[in-house]
This record gives sequence, C-alpha cells and structure tokens, in this order.
Amino acid sequence: MLEILQTIFVALATFAIVVAVHEYGHFWVARFTGVKVLRFSVGFGRPLVRWRGADETEYVIAALPLGGYVRMADEREGTVDAEDLPRAYNRQPVANRMAIAAAGPMANFLLAIAVLWVLFFRGEIGVVPLVDQVAEGSLAQTAGLESGQEILAIDSRSTPTVAAVNFALLERLGDTGTVTLAAAYPGSDVIYESQVTISQWLREAEQPNLLQAFGITIKTPPVTALAGALIEDGAATRAGFEPGDLIVSADGQPIDLWMDWVAYVRARPGQPIEVTVERSGDLMTLSVTPATVGAEGGEIGSVGMTVSLPDIPAAQQRRFERGPLEALWAAAQRTLDLVGFTFTSIGRMLQGLISPSNLSGPIAIAQVAASTAEAGWVAWLGFLALLSVSLGALNLLPIPVLDGGHLVFYGCEALFGKPLPERIQMMGYQMGVVLVLSIMVFALYNDLSKI
Repeated sequence: MLEILQTIFVALATFAIVVAVHEYGHFWVARFTGVKVLRFSVGFGRPLVRWRGADETEYVIAALPLGGYVRMADEREGTVDAEDLPRAYNRQPVANRMAIAAAGPMANFLLAIAVLWVLFFRGEIGVVPLVDQVAEGSLAQTAGLESGQEILAIDSRSTPTVAAVNFALLERLGDTGTVTLAAAYPGSDVIYESQVTISQWLREAEQPNLLQAFGITIKTPPVTALAGALIEDGAATRAGFEPGDLIVSADGQPIDLWMDWVAYVRARPGQPIEVTVERSGDLMTLSVTPATVGAEGGEIGSVGMTVSLPDIPAAQQRRFERGPLEALWAAAQRTLDLVGFTFTSIGRMLQGLISPSNLSGPIAIAQVAASTAEAGWVAWLGFLALLSVSLGALNLLPIPVLDGGHLVFYGCEALFGKPLPERIQMMGYQMGVVLVLSIMVFALYNDLSKI
C-alpha cells in the first residue's frame, strides 16, 4: 500500500509541474498582450485551494491534477463588463490569440531545455557502445559489425554512448530504407562504414529491445543474479529474500547470471522453487512460489524482484563536460530532436508502421515517474523533461480543443480575413473531443492490459 501511495504522489507531482508550466505559458502571454485572466487553475474539478491575487485573477489548485486551464474574459463564454471589453480574448488581434495558444507548448519546451541544461552542465555520463556479440543472421551481422568494435555513428548521427545508439535506432522504428553505420576498433584510426536495408522494421513489436532486435549486445560487466529492490508483499518478500541476496542455485541448478534466474522463474508460474542464496557470506535456502502473470503468448512466473546492476568500469564510461553555453545549445538541440521524434512517431503510428500498443496512458506514465524517482533525481529530471516535451508536442497536433487546433482556426482567420463560421468551429470541437477521449481510453486500455 505504501508503494502504491508513493507512486501516486510522485506521479501527481510530476503531472502537476508539467501542467502548471504549460498553463503558465498561456497565462503569461495572455497577461503580456493585455487580456484579462479570470482564473488560473492547475487541475480540474472541485477547487482544493483558491486565492485571488492583486491582479484580480483567481488562482486554483483543483482535485484532479491531470490537466489545467486558463479562463480569460471572453464574450463567447459569458458577459464581460463594459470596461473590460478591450481586454476580452475574443477582441484581440489574431496574432495575439495565436501567440497565447502557442505559449503553452512553448513553455513546455522551455522547461525541457532548462532541465536538460542543468543535467548537461553538471556533466553527462554514458556507456561506451562497444560491441560484445553479434547475433547470427542479424542486421548487425549483415552490416558487417564485429565484436570489439565501437559504434561511432548511425545514419550520420554521432553515437558516443549506448543511449545515443538506442535513440538513433528508435528513430528508424517502423521505417523502410537503408541504415548506415560507422564503426572502429578502439585505438585505431580506421573507420569501417557499412549499410543494411530495413523494411518496416519492428512494425508489430511492442516495447521492442532495439539493440537485441538489431542483433548486438553491448560489452558490460556480467549481470549476476544479485537481488535489488523487492516489491512490497511480493512472492520474494514473503519468502524472506532481502536486497543484496546473491542467488546461487534454484532447485539444485546453478544460477550464474540474472537472466538465468529470470528464465527459470518465468517458466514456473505457481510452482515452488527451492533457492540457495548467499547473504553476508553465509548460504541459506529459501522457498518461493512465483505468482502467475498473464503475458503475450501465455502465463509466466514472477517473484517481484529487480536486479542490482553492477558498476560500469571507468574505462567503459564516457563523460561529457560542457560549459554553460555549450550545455544550453546541447539542451536545445536535444529538445528539438525529441519534438521531431514525437511527431515522426505519431505519423508512423497513424500509418500503421508502429504498433499502437506502444501508446502509453496515465498509469504507465505514473509507473515510470515513480521508478525514475526511485533511481534518483537525475533520472527523474530526465523523465520530467521528456514528459514536458511530449505534452507540448501533443498539444500542437492540429486537433480542435488542443492548442494546435486553435492555431489552425486562427491561421485560417488570418488567411481569409475573418473567422471560420461558428458552425464549422463547433463541429471541429465536437470531433476533437471525441478523438481526444478515444485516444485517452485506448491508452488507458493499453496500460491496464500490461498490468
């Protein structure tokens, strides 16, 4: 129960920050252009806290922090006092209304840049992408990658870290064409360039392991079966496991690596397993019965245990030190890359080139927010930046009721010299509400189906 409450708290705090920044963007530009703001609300529903500022704006924190809004004086939504008519939103020049609509997403992008600037300025550490093994018949083997090489670039994008390699491959998800690679052996100036053809790569895959799908494993220390965090009231906790336990054997069979333990557990849902563990230098035997969990293709076992990952040797790490301006440029560039990737992914999903099951809703976001918070503030800040970019980009989609839909209407008004007919705008808003609600329900279904 405590873990669930912690997950909810971290998720709500993360949502609230991103939403508050988004709405503040609308609020600030509205005030800057002279529009009277009646209410600034973080959350929907019944107000929990409210106060009125010297600017006559009512500030509200509401019960459901899964959104927010800025209510402005507008003759279309209610009576506006005569002295406030010049400050009414509907009487503003179309350029001002476009600026107000775009300000929310822009605020999210600025938040992402600010967060990433902090992370980049403090120093960024990544794992060097040294190839350990190349799978037979894989794309990597076709491209000529070999064990011991470092992947220098993919599609002309520099890949100094494993994270950069993953992002470069992620951009090709569902794509068709040629992937170009550059690799070299450490200490050598000879660069090996190669190409491999893909066709709708991983089109049907759900949450694919990109490196594995490409056919490579990265050189890292072996991951032994060392217990990390345990789920409260999970099978491992009830059996008496503790973080730091080294799993030596299961039913008398030696367990050398973490994946050996995972495979053994998954194959035995509901079946007792006698486990020998080493704890503080002593051996002891524990009995655990994996819970039965539904998965694609059948049922698997789960004991509610995560792995304690080994430390990466300094020789396999790459650290980036940036000055304030260099960090700012890198943060802006990373944010732009994420925005572009978001729009590209949405386009491929609409074309059926990316599985819609990869669309996540509030439950999955809450779980990721909580897990990154447990991993430390650096991981959580990285997720906050990613979530802020996603919210900003999604709000720019040309769907009525979203900021992008408003921008389309205002753009038409600027082009034709008058607003679109009220009837057409109302139809657009109704269709937009149905579309947005349908997407939210589908994303929530995806979340629940994965639990």
